[in-house]
Order: sequence, then structure tokens, then C-alpha cells
Amino acid sequence: MGELKDTAKGLGNEIAGNAKQAAGEAKNDPDKKAEGQAQETKGEVQQGVGKAKGAAGDRI
Repeated sequence: MGELKDTAKGLGNEIAGNAKQAAGEAKNDPDKKAEGQAQETKGEVQQGVGKAKGAAGDRI
């Protein structure tokens, strides 16, 4: 069941990261844009962890 939680959190972080990147670009704020990129990457990793948990759970 942890895979769903990780996947959902990851998706949320990706969406928030994309929004921060867009805001940083619109306001010409490189710090905000970088923060958004970092959060998007964090979300991608979280989703990967969720998928790995799901795959491992299917094999057990």
C-alpha cells in the first residue's frame, strides 16, 4: 500500500515543481525556477520508489 502513497506524493511534487518553474520563468527568478526543478526531480524519484515498491510487492 505504500506504493500508492509514494506515487501520489511524487505526482504532487512534480506538479508543484512544474508550477514553481513556470512562475520563476514568468518572473525571471532563477532561484524559484531552480527550486521548481529540484522539486520536480524529487517527485520523479518518489514515483520511482512507489513503482519499485509495487513491483517488489507483486513478487513477494
